[in-house]
Amino acid sequence: MTNECGRTPVSGTPEDESSAPVDFNRLSVIEERLTTGNRFSHIKTQPEFAPDRLVCVYDSRWYPPSVQTARLEIIWFENGDFSLHYHETHEDGAFDHRWDRHPSGHNTRDHIHPGPNAPTPGDDTSHPEDWRDVLSTVLTEIETRQRGFWNE
Repeated sequence: MTNECGRTPVSGTPEDESSAPVDFNRLSVIEERLTTGNRFSHIKTQPEFAPDRLVCVYDSRWYPPSVQTARLEIIWFENGDFSLHYHETHEDGAFDHRWDRHPSGHNTRDHIHPGPNAPTPGDDTSHPEDWRDVLSTVLTEIETRQRGFWNE
């Protein structure tokens, strides 16, 4: 069974494995920061399909017509755990990439599930300690991907 975003709930996700409450204050600060730029067409706070997240929908002008939609979903926990999930919908499929910090039975606490299909297990890695550096790193990686569309 999938939700309206086409996601299939699975066990082993950050929501299942982080024992801390969602840090809605942090999500509010992130939303304030992200609304100052022009990369997103809109940002949804706690949408019905994902009440624990900030869902940031990219403006379509950053993508060629073959990319139908792109979004970044952010969940942050009070203990510093997080998951940032980048998702693109294409005419012929999807691209997913996720940056995670949470207890895991499949990887170290810091890991990524790389594109194009964000497999589990992912790749062990290390993320910056400061949330602003994590967010900056993720946004930079997404911008690099966006630029790549125009170099093809």
